[in-house]
Order: sequence, then structure tokens, then C-alpha cells
Amino acid sequence: MKRSAWRYLWAAKDIRRKLLITLLILAIYRFAAHVPVPGANLEVIAQLTQAGGAGQTLVGLLDLLSGGTVSNFSVMAMGVYPYITSQIILQLLVPIIPSWQRRMEEDPREGRKWMEKWTLMMAVPMAALQAFGQINIFSSLAGGMPVVDNFGFSGSNLLPSLTVVLSMTAGTMFAIWLGELISEFGIRNQGLSLIIFAGIVSRVPVTIMGILSDEQTRVIGLILMLVITILTIFAVVFVQQGRRNIPVMYPGRRMGKRMSMPVKGTLPLMINMAGMIPLIFAQSLLTFPAILASFFVRSETEWLSNLALSIQNTFGGQSDVYWLLYFLGVVGFTFFYTNVLFAQQNYGENLKKVGARIPGVSPGVPTQRYLNRVLSRITLPGALFLGLVAILPWLLTKIFPIASSGNLLLVSSAGLLIVVGVVRDTFFNIEAELKLHGYDDAALIR
Repeated sequence: MKRSAWRYLWAAKDIRRKLLITLLILAIYRFAAHVPVPGANLEVIAQLTQAGGAGQTLVGLLDLLSGGTVSNFSVMAMGVYPYITSQIILQLLVPIIPSWQRRMEEDPREGRKWMEKWTLMMAVPMAALQAFGQINIFSSLAGGMPVVDNFGFSGSNLLPSLTVVLSMTAGTMFAIWLGELISEFGIRNQGLSLIIFAGIVSRVPVTIMGILSDEQTRVIGLILMLVITILTIFAVVFVQQGRRNIPVMYPGRRMGKRMSMPVKGTLPLMINMAGMIPLIFAQSLLTFPAILASFFVRSETEWLSNLALSIQNTFGGQSDVYWLLYFLGVVGFTFFYTNVLFAQQNYGENLKKVGARIPGVSPGVPTQRYLNRVLSRITLPGALFLGLVAILPWLLTKIFPIASSGNLLLVSSAGLLIVVGVVRDTFFNIEAELKLHGYDDAALIR
């Protein structure tokens, strides 16, 4: 009788050590996530998260990306978001700047190291700027009530304000460092993802308690929550695992005086290559007009105040127009970001360099054009699926009236994409580690 692969997790000392290190670092992160910013006014943050509109939408997005630390405004209130922002900016700039693109094409391995170095360097000023902007924006959305007491770079407030910004920047860099430690000594290449994952999962008990608090709908709410969450997870896994395998013929190898036959392989193209990045792009873009309008809602000019109030109501996350624009934005950004990522990989030239070709397609530029056409076709269902996942909370309120008083998902729809993706990648990493240590039953981990 073959032993289950899960027992091998403890039988293999190296794998057990990596898992224990990962759990220890995540515990340290969750402990640090409860260290508040000096002078933070938690009552104002609590009011902002429950007020609805643009404030709740923006805080919800940042709370998701920071791993739930915005709600208690800890020193890690920005999480690893500045690092992710820096990474996205560099990825978008590489195709635009020829010297950067040549660097990535000539030596991909060194190019990745260069990208990682500059991403980390950019994360420091990005974290400082975001800390300053986040405090000011939250205070504005809260109607002028200060999120942090005595904040302002003037007079006697200079030193306390500088301390707050430095502490939040240090918290972000500490979270990034913990993620790098996980990738190096724990589960490989999963550090930052697990940091975000830990924060999302930590809010599951709060969601369950919120449903149980309503005595009239607790049973129906729990049943609907379980059914909807399971169906959503199944759909996410099904789409995320979707591939279109393009047949590729690789040239044979010379073995002494003989030449081996050409080898037939496949080039897998993912249905959803962009992940959840389009959701971040679309929500950030749609929230910006509401944030900007919040500065003019209390204007003494009547027409300006009415216009700002109308914009805030439209883009605040409560209107049907917002959710329609959100759906269209996610679909559009999915195509945009997928094309950017795929152009960087330049499969046409890479296949040509190794002598490989797609049957019936000329190598080089024609191959790249062919792959772009195929990718555009298979990206459409992935983009529509991401759009539906993005507006899932709104759809639930239209289908189930009970959803208007509580969330019927264990975590947010965007959070489910992260959770499912991280769990899937973690399982694959553990499977690879088991196979590396010679455990043939590793496939049972699925």
C-alpha cells in the first residue's frame, strides 16, 4: 500500500524545515500587522470602512492588498503594495524604453536580477509617497477628521509626521523582507504571495461572525456562503488552469555522426495570463474620480459642490454605472496587460534562435503574429471571467437580497483569485520538492 504524499511532508526533513520556517515568518508578519502607527485614530478608520461610497471602496482595495492591515492602520498598512506598484511600472516601461528591452532580451537571467534590484529600490520612495498620500486621502474621505493626530509637515508637527512616514515605510520594507525570507528559506518564489494570502485568510473568521450575528438569516446566509464560495473557487481553478497548447517542432540533436529526429513539443498559452492585476488597475482608475471629487464636495460654489457630489455617487461603488464600467475596465485592462507581458517574452524570436518552429507558420515575426492572434482569442473568455469575478458582489446583491446586508463570500472576489492562485502554486511547489527528493507518490498531492 502506497503512503499518502502528505505524510512525506514530515518524512522529508528539508521540506518540513521549509514549511516550519514559512509558518514562523507568517506568524511574525501577523504579529507585526497589529503594531499601530503612532497617533493613529482607529475610530476614524472604522467609520470610513463602514461609510460606503468611494471611501469604503478605496479602503477595501488597499485593505485587500495590505493583508487586512489598513483596518487597524498598523505600520504595515501599505503591505507590499508599493513593491507591486513598482514592479508593474517597470514591466510597463520595459517595452517603451529600447535600452531596457535590449537588456532583457540579451540576457534574461541578468535582466530579471536587474528588474528585482530596481523594483526594490523604487519601493522605498513609493512607500514614503504612498504613506503621505494615504493619510491625507483617508483624512479627506473622512470629512476632514484626522486619521493620524498632529499630522502635517509644518511647525511642531514636522517631527511626529516624519516619524509616522518613516515607520510606515519601514513596515512596508519589513514585510517585503519577510516575503524574501520565505522565498529563500521557506517555500520558494511564494514569499510576497503568502504575505498577502495570510492577511486575506485572517479575515475569514470576521466574515463568518458577521453572518452569524444576524439571527434571522444566519442559516440561509451560511448555506449560500458555502455554496457560492465553493462554486466560485471551482470556476477560478477551472479558468486559471486553462491552457491552449500550440504544437512546436524542435530540431534534432547531433549525437556523434548521427542526427536525432526532430522532437515534437507544445507551447502552453494561458487563458488568464494577467492574474488579478486588471482588477487593481480598473478599480484604482474608477476610484480616482471619486477621490478627486471628495475634495470639492464641501465647496462654497454650489454647482461645483453638486458636480462633485454627483461624481462621488457615480464612481463611489454604489451605483450600477460604476459596476458596468468596472466590468468593461477589467476586460479592457486584461487584454492590455496580457499583450504587454506576452510582448516581453517574444516567443517568435526565442523559438527562432533555438531552431524551433510551429508547423505551417514561418519562424520569427510571422510566428509572433500567429501567437498574438491565438492569444487574443483565448484571452477573451478569460477577460470576461475576470470581469464577472470583479462584479460578483454586485451580482449577488441583485440575485440574493440577503447579500445587501452581509457578504456571501468568505473573502472578496478579488481575494479569492489570490487565495486560489497562491494555494495552487504552493501545492505545485511542494509537489516539485517531493519529486526532487525522490518521492514517486507526489502526484497524490493533487
